[in-house]
Amino acid sequence: MSRHDWWGIVLEAPNPQALARFYSELLGWEIAKEDSDGAAITPPEGVAYIAFQLSEGYVPPAWPAQEGAQRITMHLDFEVADLAAAEAHALELGAREADHQPQDNVKVMLDPAGHPFCLYWESNSS
Repeated sequence: MSRHDWWGIVLEAPNPQALARFYSELLGWEIAKEDSDGAAITPPEGVAYIAFQLSEGYVPPAWPAQEGAQRITMHLDFEVADLAAAEAHALELGAREADHQPQDNVKVMLDPAGHPFCLYWESNSS
């Protein structure tokens, strides 16, 4: 597979290297690139990546949306086998639990830079 077959997303952060380490440990992915402007992580078996780029003056989004506050433009969802264990692991790595939790099978978390992400469990997943 050529490098042109890769796809990914980019998150802005005040400290992209630290955020890359957070998600690398959360997901068990490898840090594929790290320099002064950013970093990227990849899964061992895939062609996707999450990149983190330096953003001076970064303002974390508000969850849930609030009038006049920085709005969320996207968030990451991760299906997990054990929601409580995944939440504990994320907290141990520096995530915070969001105040608003809309569903029983979903845990909305905030990464160290304030990006919301969801850990979820589906009872009918194989």
